[in-house]
Amino acid sequence: MTDLEGVAGVIDSTNWCLWDSRYYETAKRLLAEEVNAAVRGFRSAGATEFHVIDGHGHGGIDICALDPDVEYARGWPDKWPFGLDESFDAVAWVGQHAKAGTERAHLCHTQSMHMIDLSVNGVSIGEFGQLAFCAAELGIPAIFGSGDEAFTREAQALIPGIETVSVKRGVATGSGEECDPDQYRARNAAAVHIPPARARGLIEAGAKRAMERFKAGEIELRRLAPPYECVMVFRADAERPRREVRKSHPTSFIALMNS
Repeated sequence: MTDLEGVAGVIDSTNWCLWDSRYYETAKRLLAEEVNAAVRGFRSAGATEFHVIDGHGHGGIDICALDPDVEYARGWPDKWPFGLDESFDAVAWVGQHAKAGTERAHLCHTQSMHMIDLSVNGVSIGEFGQLAFCAAELGIPAIFGSGDEAFTREAQALIPGIETVSVKRGVATGSGEECDPDQYRARNAAAVHIPPARARGLIEAGAKRAMERFKAGEIELRRLAPPYECVMVFRADAERPRREVRKSHPTSFIALMNS
């Protein structure tokens, strides 16, 4: 799974992450190169097949820059779990950001800048947690994630033992809960970045460690137990006040996410 906001050198949302951003094509190339670094690491530890999900809202990968051994996936009849099925051995993340409201995170959000929080069975999760628990329902463990430092802390708290690599660290304090969506997009752009070339070296090494530890049985599968109840809290904007939406499913986390 890939996203754009957690890539080293992707500075802000407005100038880097939208389809009409001035540096959008550069950001897509930076993500492709981080993906390639992860692929090199996984390959060096024995992985042979690589399925790359382009998970950024507007599309985030320069496919022309991708390692020729990978498959590129974009577009799904049901969004979750982005085409994963029981044939996959493991899932990893590159370029991932932290969940909405995370302090000292860079470009954090959950799905959009409108959401304040999403929780399932009382556990607050972001985009990482959503896919990790979808994958777990299929028996697929989460073994690796790279992105900003706050994301790595989030991943380690949800999936003990997951291998992570931080490529930048956010410095904005507070949750931004008081912001409207446009204010929130702008508020958490402050960060200290590792230069992309060094970040790729760290990602390659981390992916290799993750694959070695996965093969050794050191990374466990973590599931949430059913029944499932999801609570989503959204920001006030010009059209609607702050609001809360609930949904539930008796047996399936994947069905919950798609409901």
